[in-house]
Amino acid sequence: MNTPRPTDSQFAWFAEVARELRAIAERALSKERPGHSLQPTLLVNDAYFRLLKQRNVDRGNRNRVLAVGARIIRRRLVEYGRNRRRRVEQAPGATSETLMVSVAGSGEDFDIVDLNDALVALKKLHRRSAQVVELKYFGGLRNKEIAELLGVTRGTVHTDWRFAKAFLYDALKG
Repeated sequence: MNTPRPTDSQFAWFAEVARELRAIAERALSKERPGHSLQPTLLVNDAYFRLLKQRNVDRGNRNRVLAVGARIIRRRLVEYGRNRRRRVEQAPGATSETLMVSVAGSGEDFDIVDLNDALVALKKLHRRSAQVVELKYFGGLRNKEIAELLGVTRGTVHTDWRFAKAFLYDALKG
């Protein structure tokens, strides 16, 4: 599949958000196991090209762009984790080395694929709380930015975050 060549205006737009997307990618990778083979630049470039393909993203809305970029980065890490699991399961005598992430406040590390599965379960139960996790944990947005993006108060974001952390921790400790 050929990806169309970006225009000058798309390059200019990307330059504006690239630094923040890189910070998101670095933050996401800092929660992974040491020596991860994915690099922030790869995640940012992947997010950029996927953002270009999405027609429903208002490029003038910084928070929305970063939210979608964070979701793309999370999905890429989950995809990487699933592929890694598959390769380990298929290799004779291989030992499992999973993609681990730290869940805020838990003091423990969890497999990113398991975290994603728990996040999908949370989304079925309380969609907004799952959105808060994506925006805060993966996107690095502050409560004020999340509140503006979701059209709720900062107190609601705080409550949703506390609920989501408890839900995810219970789901992951399973």
